[in-house]
Amino acid sequence: MEGALNATDSSTLGVSGARKPPATLRRSQRPRERLAGWPIADRVAWAACWVVGVGVSLVTAAIVLLMAVKGIAYLHPALLFEHPSAAVAQSQSGGFLDPIEGTLLLTAVGTAIAAPLGVAIAVWLHEYGRPAGLARATESAIEMTAGGPSVLFALFGLILFARPVLAFLSQTSAGGSVSGRSFLTAGAVSSLLALPLVVGATREALAQLPARLREASQALGKTRARTIRKVLLPSIRPGIAAGVVLGMGRIIGDTAIVIFVLGATLHLTPAGGLPGLSALRGEGTTLTAYVRYNSPAGEGLAPNKAYAAAFVLMLIVVALNFAVVRLGSGSRRKRPFARWRPARAGSAQ
Repeated sequence: MEGALNATDSSTLGVSGARKPPATLRRSQRPRERLAGWPIADRVAWAACWVVGVGVSLVTAAIVLLMAVKGIAYLHPALLFEHPSAAVAQSQSGGFLDPIEGTLLLTAVGTAIAAPLGVAIAVWLHEYGRPAGLARATESAIEMTAGGPSVLFALFGLILFARPVLAFLSQTSAGGSVSGRSFLTAGAVSSLLALPLVVGATREALAQLPARLREASQALGKTRARTIRKVLLPSIRPGIAAGVVLGMGRIIGDTAIVIFVLGATLHLTPAGGLPGLSALRGEGTTLTAYVRYNSPAGEGLAPNKAYAAAFVLMLIVVALNFAVVRLGSGSRRKRPFARWRPARAGSAQ
């Protein structure tokens, strides 16, 4: 018997002593199928996918290269640290420090509202979904929000926040009328753009988690709420981060809300009150509105500054994506149930 086993083992070894895979495994590994053997319709679809993929990549590369070449050519450090000044010739009226600050401030306010709400809605829809009627209505509302134009949200926000009961969120004129324009109101409206992306990414990440995570946590006596907070949410941080990044991109790239609800002023105009709250209650602008104003189609007639501001905007988006993706990928090291490892066979208990 031992000789037969040795003969079997020696037959699976190659000339160099490396063990060969079993014959059944070798037979199951089929050769790679050639494209020439595909039906014509499949080959046409395969070629179309290649053409579309290469085309999208080329268009994206062209946009990035154009903005990089134009931006580097017209960007100088003074534009980043100088405030804009009102003048007929915008090419000689300072930099765009205020639009940079406004972009970061509006993005922070909108993300601070959309991220926790989006995660909470996604967890409720996927893990609970009760009452069923309310859950279906919420899903429909999220889908409608995802496909709605931002100009409708801007008009709705301007009408809503101009109510006297919401006067504490924005400035008021000498006559007592409420403007409804501020970073707080614009951030609240902009959160509607990011909310569907956060909800969708969080639900997709929850759907990909194996059921054994929930079962193991419940077997240890944990409640559903504690399982969600301590096991599920830490496991889907990369997915949540991806949704937040997409939502931030929607907020940064929108212009209608900035014009309607933020005022699109050339300078940041803080309101009275506390130092931090005065900036949030004031009006301002962002880089997108600044680029539109100074573009060849705008009133500023300073395309060179528009190219420079667009390049800075692209750098901000790339930096935010890199930072959030790094933050999400770092959480992958913290795997759930890392403390409860199965004991090795034969080890002492």
